[in-house]
Amino acid sequence: MNAFVQNFIGTLAQRAGTPFAVVLPDGTRQAAGGGDARFTVVIHTDAALLALATRGHIGLLESYFDQQVDIEGDFNAAFATGLASGFDGGFNPLNGAENNLHEWRHSNRSPAQAKANARAHYGLGHGFYRLWLDDPLLMYTCAYWPEGTATLEQAQRQKIDHVCRKLRLAAGERFVDIGCGFGGFMFRAAETTGATGVGLNTTPEQVDWLRDAIAERGLGDRLNVREADFREVDGPYDKVVSIGVLEHAGRDQLAEVIKAHADFLKPGGLGMLHFIGHLGRRDTELFIRKHVFPGGWIPSLADALAEFDRCGLEVVDIENLRRHYAPTLDAWAERFDSRWSEIHALDPQRFDERFRRVWRSYLVGCAEMFRSPAGYTHLFQIVFSKGLVTRDNYPMSRAHLYAAAAIR
Repeated sequence: MNAFVQNFIGTLAQRAGTPFAVVLPDGTRQAAGGGDARFTVVIHTDAALLALATRGHIGLLESYFDQQVDIEGDFNAAFATGLASGFDGGFNPLNGAENNLHEWRHSNRSPAQAKANARAHYGLGHGFYRLWLDDPLLMYTCAYWPEGTATLEQAQRQKIDHVCRKLRLAAGERFVDIGCGFGGFMFRAAETTGATGVGLNTTPEQVDWLRDAIAERGLGDRLNVREADFREVDGPYDKVVSIGVLEHAGRDQLAEVIKAHADFLKPGGLGMLHFIGHLGRRDTELFIRKHVFPGGWIPSLADALAEFDRCGLEVVDIENLRRHYAPTLDAWAERFDSRWSEIHALDPQRFDERFRRVWRSYLVGCAEMFRSPAGYTHLFQIVFSKGLVTRDNYPMSRAHLYAAAAIR
């Protein structure tokens, strides 16, 4: 086994060009890459070695979650090295079988399972999320970081304003925010545009909190929230907003969710779909599906565009904001780490050491994924219309997105 590990880490170091070290269960230290190690992987048990040999990065990650492995030093560099070396790639039959089993058990095909999947992640409570998301909007999606942006809060406000300008959202219009979270978009959009809106959310914990927040702010005549699945369409609305929802619709629900976006929108209306997507069809990472977002699936941009066409929606604009996600995740990870003692104190049994390791891996790993030159995961914003736009009802250039976009 030691010979296997020695050969394995040598190959990774050569591919990634990053010096690191591995300490084996018998105390043997093996350095790779030359120079001072950026990080050290300490493997405590033979079981962790076997998991690494048979299941690759999933085996190593799950051994880390179970404290059979520790990672000392630069945690970000460890994930960047894994990505650059292709450690997370390649087909593993054990991981592939488990991914298929996960889909069979946790598919979002039924609204009841979709609700359970959403609650597993988003039902962790306002008390948890407020400690490390931006304050006060509590936006849990990629922010917008044009030059000169200084804080996460500023970047999230700019993201919302960017979306509002794309939609030409204005007073007198009514919008629906599909998957509204804690209502950050709704509050900011109502304040800056004068539009009224309805949020759609399948997570009872978020819905209850948001209803109270709307009442406390005296906005009950302008904003509302429905506890409903995206397939439960009301409306129609002048504008449709969907920020970070498509990834949670599920592997086989892409057609349904985009049809719902079309059904929510009145003829001639505009919508904006913001989602993590792939160029080409790829399996979604088992780690994310199993430990972070049960039932989630990252769709192909091409498949999404085909569904837009099938539903009679014109694609007006596509913007790739991949580069903006790494600094967003960096900020979340830094805050998560700095506030961990407070998170743990909320519920020591739920927010235990295993939870901390899973979530650190999720936040840091995703930051490095979006930053990696070897990455293939992107963040798209698609503006669409129900029917064809004309030069009379939508600008002929993107100038309107930036003319009034003073950083604030």
